[in-house]
Amino acid sequence: MTFPWHLYLMAFIYTLAGINHFRNPRMYQKIIPDYLSNPKLLNVISGIAEIILGIALLIPVLSNYAAWGIIALLIAVFPTHIYMYQNPKARMGLPTWVLLLRMPLQLVLIYWAYLYT
Repeated sequence: MTFPWHLYLMAFIYTLAGINHFRNPRMYQKIIPDYLSNPKLLNVISGIAEIILGIALLIPVLSNYAAWGIIALLIAVFPTHIYMYQNPKARMGLPTWVLLLRMPLQLVLIYWAYLYT
């Protein structure tokens, strides 16, 4: 089975994003909503999930499951985008329009992953 370049791109993006959870954990912990406990652990879990799912996209027997996992992950982290929009401390200096744009972008990313289910 040959993989299209955009599947390689998706795998690269999620793997790199997962690695970044460990390179810059404070950035991710800062955007985890206050009502969720243990932001350090949640950062580690989401980082590991992104790395595993990114790699699994490239394994034919796992790629369908990985795509569903990415969809679930994108839904699970959606509250982070709302939190960033509502909480000035979590905005990372991003303008309001970028924070608003990130929310529908999640739908695009979900659709992109869905193409591989």
